[in-house]
Amino acid sequence: MEEIQSQSDNYRSSSSSASSPASRVPSSNFFYLRKPGSIRQPISFEDSPEWDDTTDIDVRVDDGGDSINVATTPASPSLSKLNSGSLPSPHLPEGAVIPRKIAGASVAWKDLTVTIKGKRKYSDKVIKNSTGYALPGTLTVIMGPAKSGKSTLLRAIAGRLLPSARMYGEVFVNGAKSQMPYGSYGYVDRETALIGSLTVREFLYYSALLQLPGFFCQKKSVVEDAIHAMSLGDHANKLIGGHCYMKGLPSGERRLVSIARELVMRPRILFIDEPLYHLDSVSALLMMVTLRRLASTGCTLIVTIYQSSTEVFGLFDRICLLSNGNTLFFGETLACLQHFSNAGFPCPIMQSPSDHFLRAINTDFDRIIAMCKNWQDDNGDFSSVNMDTAVAIRTLEATYKSSADAASVETMILKLTEKEGPALKSKGKASNAIRVAVLTWRSLLVVSREWKYYWLHLILYMLLTLCIGTVFSGLGHSLSSVVTRVAAIFVFVSFCSLLSIAKVPALMKEIKIYACEESNEHSSTFVFLLAQLLSSIPFLFLISITSSLVFYFLVGLVDQFSLLMYFVLNFFMTLLLNEGIMLVVATLWQDVFWSVLTLLCLHVVMMLSAGYFRIRSALPGPVWMYPMSYMAFHTYSIQGLLENEYLGTSFAVGQVRSISGFQALQSVYNISPDINSKWKNLLILFLMAIGYRILVFILLFLLVGRKISLLKCFKCNHRDTIDTS
Repeated sequence: MEEIQSQSDNYRSSSSSASSPASRVPSSNFFYLRKPGSIRQPISFEDSPEWDDTTDIDVRVDDGGDSINVATTPASPSLSKLNSGSLPSPHLPEGAVIPRKIAGASVAWKDLTVTIKGKRKYSDKVIKNSTGYALPGTLTVIMGPAKSGKSTLLRAIAGRLLPSARMYGEVFVNGAKSQMPYGSYGYVDRETALIGSLTVREFLYYSALLQLPGFFCQKKSVVEDAIHAMSLGDHANKLIGGHCYMKGLPSGERRLVSIARELVMRPRILFIDEPLYHLDSVSALLMMVTLRRLASTGCTLIVTIYQSSTEVFGLFDRICLLSNGNTLFFGETLACLQHFSNAGFPCPIMQSPSDHFLRAINTDFDRIIAMCKNWQDDNGDFSSVNMDTAVAIRTLEATYKSSADAASVETMILKLTEKEGPALKSKGKASNAIRVAVLTWRSLLVVSREWKYYWLHLILYMLLTLCIGTVFSGLGHSLSSVVTRVAAIFVFVSFCSLLSIAKVPALMKEIKIYACEESNEHSSTFVFLLAQLLSSIPFLFLISITSSLVFYFLVGLVDQFSLLMYFVLNFFMTLLLNEGIMLVVATLWQDVFWSVLTLLCLHVVMMLSAGYFRIRSALPGPVWMYPMSYMAFHTYSIQGLLENEYLGTSFAVGQVRSISGFQALQSVYNISPDINSKWKNLLILFLMAIGYRILVFILLFLLVGRKISLLKCFKCNHRDTIDTS
């Protein structure tokens, strides 16, 4: 403590001397890298308006109602004083300052500690004894440098921690220690998957159909309300991802769309992780003004932010400042400035408060100072910097624990938890049948618009089969053409299967969208896979028909309708099976590059063991014969097509003798003499396609669905756990 006090006093003395009129040399202004000779006079907190800590917030729970009334002053004190001239910020809408009955919910967390094994270098505690609250109609911000525990704290409050994390402490919703039911809250991750080929209105409408029960017509008003709440009216009919002649939505509007998706449920509490992620200053201000307006309607908003401009900072009601999992401050925004001033770190003039906070508590700045000291020693800019960030963090933490702000937080939490309010009610869900129908129709609409992954894919199939057909055209039906015809069928099946790998990015997008919807309970593994199967069948059948017709007649296979239909059905089943393999690999890797590389290797191995380069019966027993030749779908597809072409036919040998098609193929490819063997091969392809889909179901359930299930159990089992240490 003596070290903290000495360094803090040293910083106070240097700060006060720098701000005095007699000395304008900014010796202690380590906040900026300035050009030599530049002069900037810092401002102490005494130059700012006096902070009045007498604001009384009366939280009253109606016994007979389902809402909480929050009586406050007409405007947030921090906002009014920020707008007084000290820290300019944009004015709020008029509706935000009128006391009103709201349908939000109060959230309070007390002594919240989260441990994740191996997450921290020196400690498993990611969050350490955090305490705070959020009231209806307010915007509460969790701020801190990278890896300070912002997202973990947000997830802990929302009850969405991963199963590997363990939570201690208490979380209260309307004064009761209970989990938040479905539909009562919304959670927006930092990165959410959107469907670029849908318009904003279509995307939100399909989301409403997936989330809400009832008739289709009732969802339109909900969607329009969400569009209006997020100020997306000018973009409602624009494609999210754009198309070849039009750009997609900017990142700011995309972020608003992801938030609007959660507003469809009309949640009482909304958690948003990094709403300003990858946004410029204008988009960030628009985002926060929109969220501020949303909070004024009564919703309880809790968001995480890395840093913000002065204008954005003025829109916050309360701030929770974290560093390495420690709570350095919780309270009103302007009170945070007072806290830093009391600790000896006043915010300089012309500097954003959030920049000042992060400069003081972000240990990464120590490395920058160390690198720049020798570089600018001659100019004197860094020679007087003697404040260690670790010391500043300990000073701020110790100052906060002994401050009136911490005591007022404890008092407010006691007031919020002394009496249980109305419990949040769970909202109904759409049935699985409705969800399957909605996802299938949405996927078909996406297929019709995604020209890169689907229609271009169809054109490439046509060009490939046209090339193969012209190379192997005019073969005739003589005995000498058997070897070349087998080669043509092998090339057709193998190359078309390889070409289907180009669909991996589209499948990866579908999996990401499913994971996002599954995390918010908008879908399930079975619903997703069934809808994906139903929506892919028409497109795969279209490819099968067009490609088979081009190849069949160019090569000159047996001109018989029943044989042509079998050819189409066999090729369709091959494509369906191959898509199942792609789904398995994409689910395992969750990465386009490694998925494509793995699929290429698998296809090469299956082509080598399919029995064309060397007859299947002559393959080496270990590995190639067993199990690879039996696992390769090429084997059954090519066998079925050859049996379809040659069984029941004969070839003349000389003028007297003739041999059957089976005998003609014996030295080229192994097939069965049974006339029904081609249907057995088709059945094997069908069973393999079903088997791969079941494997995808298991993988998705283990990798995504099981996490959600364990998360629900985690909320039930650990919400009431108290840290006894």
